[in-house]
Amino acid sequence: MKKLLGLVLGLSVGLAGCGKQEAPATDAAQKDSSALHTVTMASTGSDADIWRFIADLPETKAAGIQLEVKNFTDYVSMNTAVANKEIDLNAFQSYAYMVAFNANNKDQIAPVATTYLEPMGIYSSKVKKLDEFKTGATIAIPNDGANESRALLLLQSAGLVKLKDGFDNVQGTPADIVENAKQIQIKPIQMATAVRVKDEVDAIVLGNTLAMEGGLNVLKDSIYYEPIDQSTKMNVNILATAADRQNDPILQKVAALYHTEAVKQYIDQHFGGTKVAVNKPVSYFTEAAK
Repeated sequence: MKKLLGLVLGLSVGLAGCGKQEAPATDAAQKDSSALHTVTMASTGSDADIWRFIADLPETKAAGIQLEVKNFTDYVSMNTAVANKEIDLNAFQSYAYMVAFNANNKDQIAPVATTYLEPMGIYSSKVKKLDEFKTGATIAIPNDGANESRALLLLQSAGLVKLKDGFDNVQGTPADIVENAKQIQIKPIQMATAVRVKDEVDAIVLGNTLAMEGGLNVLKDSIYYEPIDQSTKMNVNILATAADRQNDPILQKVAALYHTEAVKQYIDQHFGGTKVAVNKPVSYFTEAAK
């Protein structure tokens, strides 16, 4: 196992002023950058941009945090690094994605806090309305756990397919489709490649982070997107950490920084309303699963 990267607390007591007069230890610590708690975070895309912005905020230093944001390109690696405690936190996934990861991995992760909900959308270069899909049209969807289930629920919400009763919103698959009047061909693909194949299929189902990286705004460019209501609670994004660190007070401080006014303004300015802030206790998810 790689060297554990945890929260690093360095406390230095210095002297203030001149002569032999000794400054109070607490004052010196506040002035000394080594007194900051270093927190490492794994993220990607626009989420990484947000956390780099947070890392530079005066509010972050005032909270006693030095935030180091590490860019990852692979979702599983981000969760594995957190589960193994090589990284303190990650910011990229929905709660449902986390549940799917835990179901398939011995090392468990847990939510520290909620961040936002961004709708998943259906994008097409060939049709402008749902009723324009021809019989046998091909729609590409993510092939990873919870995102695959989420995409299928979106297609059902759009009226394109019907899923079996009791559909698993974390581990459901295209095999759970029970009605498909237009004989839509469902093509699971790696989510990161979806924008590139947009013109090769009739439509793609895409999460908003990757959509924005591809120059797409879910509210303006999709032909249909998720409603933001009780049915999409499991799709709220989270900060995640190793399961036994869920209540770490330093990580809770980091989580609180996301919901500051400066961050709200930054997100409003840069993401066109597509990241809807959700500031709820993590018990919100247990209630949503009932």
